[in-house]
Amino acid sequence: MSGRSIPTKRRWLRWTAILLLLTLALLGKGYWNATRDPIVHRATVEVDNWPAGEPPLKVLLLSDTHAAGPDMPPERLARIVADLNRLKPDLVLIPGDLVSEKRLATHIYTPGEVTAPLHSFKARLGTVAALGNHDHWFDPKAIEAGLRKGGIAVLKNEAIARGPLVIGGVDDDFSNHDDVPATFSAMDMLPAKPRILVTHSPDVVPALPSPVAAVFAGHTHCGQIVLPLYGPISYVSRYGDRFGCGAINDKGQRVFVGAGLGTSILPLRYGAHPDVWLVTLRGKGEQ
Repeated sequence: MSGRSIPTKRRWLRWTAILLLLTLALLGKGYWNATRDPIVHRATVEVDNWPAGEPPLKVLLLSDTHAAGPDMPPERLARIVADLNRLKPDLVLIPGDLVSEKRLATHIYTPGEVTAPLHSFKARLGTVAALGNHDHWFDPKAIEAGLRKGGIAVLKNEAIARGPLVIGGVDDDFSNHDDVPATFSAMDMLPAKPRILVTHSPDVVPALPSPVAAVFAGHTHCGQIVLPLYGPISYVSRYGDRFGCGAINDKGQRVFVGAGLGTSILPLRYGAHPDVWLVTLRGKGEQ
């Protein structure tokens, strides 16, 4: 072996070690991002036909919990729910993807374990949910049963009245379970009140026959992995970034798309922090 080959081998080992450490650090940062407490975004929507004398109403949007190991065990979700109860929402909306069956999951939980932490929400108008594509792919009947066991209403192209609102729930568009006309027909059967929608994928918005006060959705994870210079790898939407993330005004239709709490495919997040939305609905000009 020549004298020159030893320094060359040492340099190669040194650079290999550096790259390995950088990779581990990058993965560690992504996992840390994914397991941080959610940011609480706040917004206000002034509603045209808000009932006279009705006080403002706080709606909590909590999307894509994706309970699975290692990043979202039920114990973490239960702690987050307890923290969010301190916001004192009047209504909680959960637009699906409660479970995650990602290949790199260290543990897949049962539908009962996935839904049990959500039973602890304490909103005076209750909790209303719609199913997501991962719920339909996993065990939709068991997940629905787990939600209903805790008093959570599950809307599948249906509608209910809660307080001053009519709430329509459009089933998941991504897995082809949505029926917007049926949902609006169900809302038409209820007394005239301000309308909102909860649905997993925001891709149903262009199909709405008439505007509602607000649409509450998830699914996109706000990209989950947002790369420098490139942006999000995907919003998993046929409309690209039109309904990608956050508070959106789409041709006059207010839409709120949550980044979600859990993760899909990889237990990592970059540039898309876990979040929830606390949206206050009120009459025009009211404080």
